[in-house]
Amino acid sequence: MRSVELKDLTAYADEQYRIKEEHKWADFPGFSVLCHPDTGKWVALLMRQWDGETGTLIERCDLKCGSEPLSGPRKPFITAPVRMHGSSWIGISFDERTEPEIIFGLFDQAIRAGKPHGYTLVLDDRPAADKNVYQETALPFGGKDRPPAKDQPPERLRKMRRLYEYGRESAESRAKNFYRQAVFMQDYEDDCPASIGEFICYYPTYQDMTTRQLRAYFTWRTRVRRGDYQPIAASAAYIYIYELLNGIGAASPEESFGKLLEFDEKFLGAGLGDKRMRVNLRKWMFEFAVVRSLPPELAERAFDQTLLEQDKALAVLKVPGEHTDEEVFEALSHFSGRKMKTSPVLTADPARGMHLFAEAWRAAVSYTREGRDLFSLCFGRMQKREFHPLMSAVFYEPERQTDREYALTPCRIFRLQNGSWQTESYEKLLFNKNLLAGFLHEADARLRRYLKTGKYLRENEADAWAIPYIDGVIEEEMKALIEAARPKITIDLSGLDKIRRDALTTRDSLLIGDEADYEEAPVAALPPAEEPAEDEAPAPAVLPSEEAETNDGPLDRVQKEILRALLAGQDAGDIIRENYLMPSLAADAINEAMMDEIGDTVLISEGDTLILVEDYIEDIRQYLGGT
Repeated sequence: MRSVELKDLTAYADEQYRIKEEHKWADFPGFSVLCHPDTGKWVALLMRQWDGETGTLIERCDLKCGSEPLSGPRKPFITAPVRMHGSSWIGISFDERTEPEIIFGLFDQAIRAGKPHGYTLVLDDRPAADKNVYQETALPFGGKDRPPAKDQPPERLRKMRRLYEYGRESAESRAKNFYRQAVFMQDYEDDCPASIGEFICYYPTYQDMTTRQLRAYFTWRTRVRRGDYQPIAASAAYIYIYELLNGIGAASPEESFGKLLEFDEKFLGAGLGDKRMRVNLRKWMFEFAVVRSLPPELAERAFDQTLLEQDKALAVLKVPGEHTDEEVFEALSHFSGRKMKTSPVLTADPARGMHLFAEAWRAAVSYTREGRDLFSLCFGRMQKREFHPLMSAVFYEPERQTDREYALTPCRIFRLQNGSWQTESYEKLLFNKNLLAGFLHEADARLRRYLKTGKYLRENEADAWAIPYIDGVIEEEMKALIEAARPKITIDLSGLDKIRRDALTTRDSLLIGDEADYEEAPVAALPPAEEPAEDEAPAPAVLPSEEAETNDGPLDRVQKEILRALLAGQDAGDIIRENYLMPSLAADAINEAMMDEIGDTVLISEGDTLILVEDYIEDIRQYLGGT
């Protein structure tokens, strides 16, 4: 896992809040601060120190986000503050254990906690001489001097303001107040012509807006709900997103998700909003889908497509027997790049090439080392991490959710247990790319030799473990090809009865006279065999194969003649016909006879033609005595 560095935090502060790192001490270049964008007060003290003994740079940070992270069980990278004092500060160590999502969330919390509250009163600072001058002021006693009714804030807005509960200003209480007010205002509509003007706020809520801005916002929202998306300040648009994430303005989570998709298309698609809004929106949409257990196909629309393709490829390679050859090949190609798809193995017959590669992986998955199968050796095991959905949005959960599991893919699972979320997935940093690349290289090399195509590749000794699995696939295909080449004889048994009837008729027509009166001719007695004279040796028996050459090997005379004809480049068809043989059966007999000598198939039958396997021509020639 890559170590998190201070520069990651400063980049986040700049991108999210436009906060620049400030170096305030020339004598201490390793120290710097991040200040709140509204108050200018410190929210983070950054410290960099070189360790001469270990030769490494030690990076720490004191963060003003409250002391809650220090209470109870805590992460190993969260400590007491190093330089700062007070209950609002914590310390953070930056190393390989540091989790960026948690650090960014704590920084967001520090920004919210440092937001100014209350009001500023400006007293009259005119010179004393001016204060003695009487100024007439009309007192609003008469009703005619009251502001027109249309300028008065609607009663609904005043009631909404009163719903806000002041107290401890935490992220949770802020979200709870927003949720309470949003539920109260979910059906409100307005038609105020006022513009919202400049409105910039981090984690904006209704309470951050003036009455005029609120009326402008609800007027804009009324039009949006009717499909009319007009420009508005980005901070105000975020409030609309927060409403949908909290289920405001939708009858179901599915409808909320659909409206978020519509907002992405019609508002952000029109070039409105800020540059970070789409990134935030997609992130929140996915997290919303997980929290609300929406169908995975909806969550996939908002999820990182690169990670999604990786997960789907892993799911195929984990159980390749449940997927097609093309799916397995595409999954292997996902992790090997374009190299596999350009292999000569696929040139002549892509379907056959895909099948061989896929079968090689299916066979090799059973390979084990140190108690782990090939898939685990290549991709590791699923890792657990904390998951904090919608932490960076204004989101409130009014009821405690029941424990459950949500599987985006078989290789990425989210679990809620005792109010805390975890995610379990395969980490790319743990992939053994060399092992997988070695297997694919060995498969490519041996398949090229088998198919006699392309430039032959040099095999690596380190990948020799894969050879038995690949060769096993090659052997199985060769057997299948031989079996497929054998002619198929089909006998129609339905005509046997007619054949029997015809045969009986023919037999009856050949009988002479009445079969009952027919007398068989007497069998002539054979003359007794002459015995040889006592001084005469018996004649040796003459066998039919006396004239044939002695059969001193697995091949008979006819089989040797066939092989010699093929070695001379001649057609062995005449020999096969003269001896009343079938080409495929003759090839099988020769292959079976030569299996102990050569250890492989030496002859292939293609229709009525016999072809010698080129790799064994010299072996056959030597076996037949060099002829």
